[in-house]
Amino acid sequence: MIADHETHQGRDEEHPMKKLTFGALMILTVTATATSAMAQDAAAGKSSFNKCLACHAIGEGAKNKVGPELNGLDGRKSGTAPDYNYSDANKNSGITWNEAQFKEYIKDPKAKIPGTKMAFAGIKNETEINNLWTYVSQFDKDGKIKQ
Repeated sequence: MIADHETHQGRDEEHPMKKLTFGALMILTVTATATSAMAQDAAAGKSSFNKCLACHAIGEGAKNKVGPELNGLDGRKSGTAPDYNYSDANKNSGITWNEAQFKEYIKDPKAKIPGTKMAFAGIKNETEINNLWTYVSQFDKDGKIKQ
């Protein structure tokens, strides 16, 4: 009877190490998938940023062009990039850039900030907007990629 009990118990209960190993593998898989998706988004966002390059720069050594450099955009108050001549509309918009503000703005800049100098029709595709934000928001104020 003891042998049956031990065998039966072995089938019903997993060894704690098996559960721990499985849990660790699941965490690694989810983390790798999320990291891979973020990398893909940033790569796609970099490609989308080509639409912005005529007027904006980002990354180490970025300088103002027709539009301001975009380093450290996440958390920056609108109209405050050093040495850029903003429109009054942009300076007085009251916007502090974050994901939600950027996504709304990039769909239709002139609707978000009437009177802005930005002469860009906008991006309507949600995936492209998400990818672009992932790319732009990864740069700190010095143009380095945040770790």
